[in-house]
Parts: sequence; structure tokens; C-alpha cells
Amino acid sequence: MKFVEEIVVEEFLPTFRSMLAERLRDRDLTQREVADLLGISQSAVSKYAHGEVERNETLLADQRLAELVDRLADGLADGEMSRVQALAETEVFVRRLEEGDLLSQLHEEAFPPLAEHGGPIAIHDPESRVRQSERVRSSVRRGLGILENTSGFAGLIPAVGSNLVECLPEATGIDDVAAVPGRVLDVKGRASVPGDPEFGVSEHVASVLLAARERGNDARAMLNVGYEPTLIEALEAEGYTTVEFDADADLVAAFADAGDDVAQADVLYQAGGFGVEPIVYLLGTDAPAVASLARDLV
Repeated sequence: MKFVEEIVVEEFLPTFRSMLAERLRDRDLTQREVADLLGISQSAVSKYAHGEVERNETLLADQRLAELVDRLADGLADGEMSRVQALAETEVFVRRLEEGDLLSQLHEEAFPPLAEHGGPIAIHDPESRVRQSERVRSSVRRGLGILENTSGFAGLIPAVGSNLVECLPEATGIDDVAAVPGRVLDVKGRASVPGDPEFGVSEHVASVLLAARERGNDARAMLNVGYEPTLIEALEAEGYTTVEFDADADLVAAFADAGDDVAQADVLYQAGGFGVEPIVYLLGTDAPAVASLARDLV
């Protein structure tokens, strides 16, 4: 595990301080004056001056950093900028680079698992995609744990296999939906989960969930199981709202024909079609909730 703060300490600070020390020395400040302004020792300033400190080439090449250093050096050398102001300016700059910018990229290079989330990473944002996606993956793992430990669940798995999916709050496509890579299969009477949840690996079940959400359903998780008329009867007897849709139509058309009931549905199902296996889709607030519903059906 590598924190972005480590990147700041190990990569940014040595590079930034050496650049600022150089600029201040270029403005005829003594080694002691530079040390006092930067709050470091004279020996450290000497190391910077003699190139004895390793610097990050990517940061050195960043024009914005060069401009910041020049501005700070001018202000500190002329006495028009206090050390506190220089610190504040630098802190703001660092925070900007941490939020989906250069330091974020260096962080991703140092800690490759971050790359799995795609796009710019705002690591400190409490609602960032990286935090939300890891919460969703954790939720799917908990749901899968319930299914794996439910004796008899394998009997609900259809021939095409099951998948347990959960989407991000503002999901717009299958890349925003976490699921099992491949499918959950019945292997000798036990549910077999082939791998850790990932985003973008479910096409069918994820598409059904997203289509239901487009019709106004606020469910964020779904599990498909095999269809039996008695299963629908049992769900309705427990007070769940079930809605049937046409297996032969595309999802948008099928849900449009099903009407506004889709928005209120706890269960969606299709009773089969030409070459299409009948399937029941259980909806819920999250993956553990949907898995618990499946457990109750066994």
C-alpha cells in the first residue's frame, strides 16, 4: 500500500526544494538565507546546489511547477512574500496535483492497483470513484459470501449461470457495474464463484439492472436465478412486487411495454422465449440484500 503523501515526501518535496533553493541562490541569497527561508539546514542547501539530491524528472518538466517556484523565489527574495504565504501557495498547488493530476499519476505508477479504477483519481474526495467503487466491490464480495454459504442456492442457478451485480450511485453503463467475471455456476451442488468482483465484466445482468434504473427503479443490485412459477408465487405471497417482461423484445422496449410498474418492482422476470431461458431477476438496495433474498427462497 502506497499513500499519495509518500509521493509528496519522496518525490515532490526534494524536487521542489531543490528547484526553489536554486532559484533563490540565483537571486544572490546566501546559503544561510536560503536555509532560513526554507526551514532546512545549510548542508541540505549545499546538497541541493551540488545536485546530490535525486529529483523527479516528470516534476522538473512540469511548467506549472517551474512557474510556481519562480513566483515564490521572487516574492521571498524581495521580501514581498512571507514564508507562511509561500507555504500556503505550495500547499494549494500540491492539493491540486493530488486530485487527478500529476501527483495522482505518480501515485498510480507507484501503486498499480489504483489503475484498475480508470480515469483521474481524486484520492482525498470522500465521494471519489475510487472510494465508491471499492465500497461496491466490497459489497458484492459480502453478497457472494452469503450465496456461497447458503445450502441449496446452487439449485436456483439457471443453466446460463447466475451473476450478482451492484452499480455505482450514478451508473450510466456496464463499466459502472461490478460483478463476477464469468458467472456463478452450479458445480456439484455448490455455487462456484470464479473470481473477485470487477467492473465492466457483466453484460446481460448489468444491462437489465441499468434498464430498470432508467425506468425509475432505484435498485442498485441484482441477481438472476432460474424461473419457476412457484417461485414467483412465493415472492408475491411475501409481498414482493413482481413484473413480467417480454423475453423476445429488447430491454428498452420490453420495459416500456411493462409500464411504470418496473419502477416499483422488487422482482423482474421473463417466462422464456425462442431460444431464451426463463429467468427471474431479484432487485435490491445492495448485493448483500439481494443475496439474502435469494437465501430466503431456498
